[in-house]
Amino acid sequence: MAHVRRRTALAAALAAGLVPCSGAAAATGTAAALGGPGRAHRGQAGPLSQAGTGARVRPCARAGPRPPASLMGGEIRRLPTSRRVLVLTFNAAWDESGFAAVLEELRRRGLPATFFPTGRFAEAHPGAVRAVAAASHGLGNHSHSHPYFDGLPTRERAAEVRRADAAIRTASGAEPLPFFRFPYSSTTEDSVADVNDLGYAAIEFTADTNGYLGPQGGMSVNKAVKRAVDAFAPGAILQMHVGSAGDGVVLDAQALPRIIDAAEAEGYEVVDLREFLTEAALR
Repeated sequence: MAHVRRRTALAAALAAGLVPCSGAAAATGTAAALGGPGRAHRGQAGPLSQAGTGARVRPCARAGPRPPASLMGGEIRRLPTSRRVLVLTFNAAWDESGFAAVLEELRRRGLPATFFPTGRFAEAHPGAVRAVAAASHGLGNHSHSHPYFDGLPTRERAAEVRRADAAIRTASGAEPLPFFRFPYSSTTEDSVADVNDLGYAAIEFTADTNGYLGPQGGMSVNKAVKRAVDAFAPGAILQMHVGSAGDGVVLDAQALPRIIDAAEAEGYEVVDLREFLTEAALR
């Protein structure tokens, strides 16, 4: 619990601008700012430590809104709310085969969603990312090149996040959300803390439909719908994908209408993940 309290304190300090970063003119360790020891990275001082002082200097946080402290300090697999709501999220790291169908269904229903493209996807398919912003859906960050973060040092994790942020901004012309989703959902305490230090909440998922596996991976529309429906709960985060498994078939695009129908039938409201940028929504 001590590290959770430190992370909560760090989130508050970040929001207040009290903790300097590696780009600051006068570098002071995060540990000193919070009155505690710095967090070791795999047993090494790491590239962001000040030689001779042992104080760790955090990477510079992103500009723009910060997530509430309650979303910092760990990976989020279910939003901390008692409301009968859920959110729809879509990863985009490959092709855009399902983009048009997903956006059209959301438009037809008048429902919000959050998309997590990689930086490479944004560079390869800028029109798709612009379409998300034009439809007023949220854009999160899914890294630049989709690597496993647990094997990267802090500096490389930060580079992946920042490079993706720049690519998404360029493609969309919009402000990306301070929400990061780990490639492969491969998280560690250190990697989540690094992402938090950059000003992002680590938004994972309650359930993945596994539609991205496609028919060749043993999945079907029925199976994808069932995985989603089985995860319905207050604050559930559903993860889907807009790309195909290489055959042009996007099961999640086909499953989406049935998932929404089931949510409405069970009394759930599909809400915008952006609502949870305020503490008031987390009840």
